[in-house]
Amino acid sequence: MPTALPAQSTGATPATSTGLALVAKGQFDWAETPLPELSPDEVIIEVAGCGVCHTDIGFAYEGIPTRHALPFILGHEIAGRVVLAGEHAGNWIGRRVIVPAVIPCGACDACRSERPTICRKQFMPGNDADGGFATHVRVPARGLCPVPEELPKGLTLAMLSVVADAVTTPYEAIRRSGLNADAVAVFVGAGGIGGFGVQIAAALGAAVVAIDVDEDRLELASAHGAALALNARECADVKSAVRSFARQSGRHGIGLKIFETSGSAAGQQTAFSLLDPGAHLAIVGYAAQKVEVPLSNLMAFDATARGNWGCPPAQYPNALALILERRIHIQPFVEMHPLEEAQQVLEAVHHHQIRKRAVLVPQSRGLQQGTTQ
Repeated sequence: MPTALPAQSTGATPATSTGLALVAKGQFDWAETPLPELSPDEVIIEVAGCGVCHTDIGFAYEGIPTRHALPFILGHEIAGRVVLAGEHAGNWIGRRVIVPAVIPCGACDACRSERPTICRKQFMPGNDADGGFATHVRVPARGLCPVPEELPKGLTLAMLSVVADAVTTPYEAIRRSGLNADAVAVFVGAGGIGGFGVQIAAALGAAVVAIDVDEDRLELASAHGAALALNARECADVKSAVRSFARQSGRHGIGLKIFETSGSAAGQQTAFSLLDPGAHLAIVGYAAQKVEVPLSNLMAFDATARGNWGCPPAQYPNALALILERRIHIQPFVEMHPLEEAQQVLEAVHHHQIRKRAVLVPQSRGLQQGTTQ
């Protein structure tokens, strides 16, 4: 435990936080814990909303190990207000922020080499320590992304929690791909990450293809930037359909920009099958299953395959700007649920019963009543 240090506060900070703790695979319990003491560069955030990511489902139900021992609280897509700060982070008091899903140390060789997402000393809430499925969360102040007090109509701070991963992760994949207005972008998977990726690519001027097996997701993608939507279960020849679209798109960029955003083995195989000369394949979604692909196609097509673990905090303001400028839209792609219903929501996401990005919103401090049930 860090040494107790003088801390600045909003003056209304409660003494405890309540959250849903993962105690074993598929098992949860409510936990009420004292707010921890802060080191000089840490803050306590009152959570406005925390998105439910496929990674959380992997931790909770699929046996993917967390770096922190159980029991502890999941959740890494966090937005909220800073209510308590260590002595070096007092300038954040009272400010609304998005917490980066991956927070690099800023001082190691990887960080100095401008590769902060592979920092070995990185901090990930909901993996390295208690996360955002709670009323409050402790995080490092470094890298916090400020959010204006005034937001566009219909947009809330809780909704912006998904910027922490579902928006910024595809944003970073797109940035690394070199995508521009002369590109054809293909998103294999139009769900939580792919739906935002479609919008970002379209906002940058690319001609966009969305591929999925869910008609509702494809319809939403079509309404928000996808010029072609393909149901992989119904289209007899996805590859031919994509290449025909590329020829007719009027774009002259060399090679498709392919983004695997389904987080499934089938999606990864489909994405790899779309490689063409000079293609860029970005693996954005996570799938635990192994896939078998003709790896030599990368050589034969002089193509590139690349992954990205989250997004550097320095890029968050750029991604947020696209939302504040209404070039990409959050509201149609998220569902808001009370934190009190967190366990039911996680179960529903696990069983694919919620099709949009679920965001857990603490409703009141009354949540603390009955925390042992």
